[in-house]
Amino acid sequence: MASRYSEVYAAWKADPHGFWADAAQAIDWFKKPERIFEPERGTYGHWFVDGVTNTCYNCLDRHVEAGRGEQAAFIYDSPVTHRIEKISYASLLADVKAMAAVYCKLGIGKGDRIIIYMPMIPQAAIAMLAAARIGAVHSVVFGGFAANELAVRIDDCQAKLVVSASCGLEPGRTVAYKPLLDQAIEIAGNKPAHYLIFQRDMLTADMLPGRDIDFAEALAAAKEAGEDVPSTPVASNDPLYVLYTSGTTGQPKGVVRDNGGHMVALKWSMENFFGVRPGEVFWAASDIGWVVGHSYIVYGPLLHGCTSILFEGKPVGTPDAGTYWRIIAEHGVAVMFTAPTALRAIRKEDPDASHAARHDLSRFRALYLAGERADPDTIRWAERALGVPVIDHWWQTETGWPVAGNPMGLGLLPVKYGSPAVPLPGYDVRVVDDAGHPVEAGTLGNVVIKLPLPPGCLPTLWNADHRFHAAYLEEYPGFYKTADAGYIDEDGYIFIMARTDDIINVAGHRLSTGAMEEVCASHPDVAECAVIGIADPLKGQVPTGFLVINSNVSRETAEIEQEVIGLVRERIGPVAAFRTAICVKRLPKTRSGKILRSTMQKIADRQPWKMPATIDDPTILDEVAAALRAKGIGV
Repeated sequence: MASRYSEVYAAWKADPHGFWADAAQAIDWFKKPERIFEPERGTYGHWFVDGVTNTCYNCLDRHVEAGRGEQAAFIYDSPVTHRIEKISYASLLADVKAMAAVYCKLGIGKGDRIIIYMPMIPQAAIAMLAAARIGAVHSVVFGGFAANELAVRIDDCQAKLVVSASCGLEPGRTVAYKPLLDQAIEIAGNKPAHYLIFQRDMLTADMLPGRDIDFAEALAAAKEAGEDVPSTPVASNDPLYVLYTSGTTGQPKGVVRDNGGHMVALKWSMENFFGVRPGEVFWAASDIGWVVGHSYIVYGPLLHGCTSILFEGKPVGTPDAGTYWRIIAEHGVAVMFTAPTALRAIRKEDPDASHAARHDLSRFRALYLAGERADPDTIRWAERALGVPVIDHWWQTETGWPVAGNPMGLGLLPVKYGSPAVPLPGYDVRVVDDAGHPVEAGTLGNVVIKLPLPPGCLPTLWNADHRFHAAYLEEYPGFYKTADAGYIDEDGYIFIMARTDDIINVAGHRLSTGAMEEVCASHPDVAECAVIGIADPLKGQVPTGFLVINSNVSRETAEIEQEVIGLVRERIGPVAAFRTAICVKRLPKTRSGKILRSTMQKIADRQPWKMPATIDDPTILDEVAAALRAKGIGV
């Protein structure tokens, strides 16, 4: 069919308030908003400011009340435990009501914060939705994060409750969560009063009497008591969740998501961007610890009345490179969302896509990719293997839903490999130079978005309004700074080429090199350091640390390198994939003392580079190149 994209985008541009007022009709409100947008001095304002609603009600109650309670809300597919469970909307609502009653008994109310530190199991989604039901604010922490990172988040949001599990499962190993949680509690200054622990069969955690509460027992007791906790009315702009993203270890960056705008944007995107219909099966193969899990495992599909796949496994190794295709065929997935990293892992194990050929994928319509830049070779491989559109798209934790992509729901546009296509309604994307001036089509520059941002995007950072303004709004007045570099071609297609700050993408996870540098520098033998992201064919990027050792140290450098690697693994977590540290005599710097990380990265990635005009000592770059070659990098 012909694409309606240009018509719909033009309609938004002509009347943005009217466009989003119409979109808001798809959400159930206790009090419908009359003030669609309210500007605020110094920022981009707020959407649906006088609306009153509840996210849990929109995700569950209204579907059950409409007679669709027997439809599956989630299909939990766990190849690591060999378990598949279908959970209906009615059953999920009963569990969420019971968990909401548990929260209330523990003294949790509207506006209180709950940390959720769980694996990919249904209880995690129940914990999130129950928080939304009573107007509490949840903050999900990815299970792979180390105790120190968990402690920082407990402190920053001043959590009153932690919901966790005894363990998570990785291929071939069990990861005990409870010892990490106990260690985090020791470190944290803020001590939550209660801890709900879901005991898994494969590993039982030790419980502290009077403090730790068995999740399953508490839930069962609340269900037996038949307590019906109604949805708490919340203002549209009240926070739904806080999700911590890249930032230095000592200064977490808690992205705030509101209730009303978030629902309007996600509901619109499910139909118009992803092109799925209520009742169909949608699968985002991600984790609830990341924004994709929030937007498109839990909230987006349930708001739209879809069935969402909750997958506990990996693209390879659980048990093989055909797991994705087995799930698509077995559960009738219409549209899937994953990271290019996952496809690269599958392709590495199964280059001929023989596993895909063994499954009936006739109900599968499209594969969406995001998390890092999707290279054209991987997209073409997937197109050949699956015979469906493979759609690259681009967004951020901060935006909460796609900024740019090829909108299947409006009719697909021609594909340009290497580009996430065009901006979606709500986003006026520009490219400017460092002074904030527009650049010509095809010219690389700083990617920015004209204010105001659409519904669903972050209104601020948690307890850090000043930092929010400084990080996103001040550098380019009137625009949101994406911290991405790229260009827009003559057809309006966006090309995102690289980050402009110190954030790297490791297997789709945005990680701060600054946080890793802080850990490296904490080693007593390290005088200074730099961490850069180096291109990796599987993970997209992997971090590499350069260490300058104190002059009075006579130990073997290899020993120090291994100790630093261990420190990063302990404090940031294995998700960082930090496996290479290199001791060097000096770091290349400008005359003003700025480390030339970008030039180091180009050398490591074997990209063309020029000698920086401001470099202090050009010979240091030769030393860096030699150190990389000694490790087999950049040769």
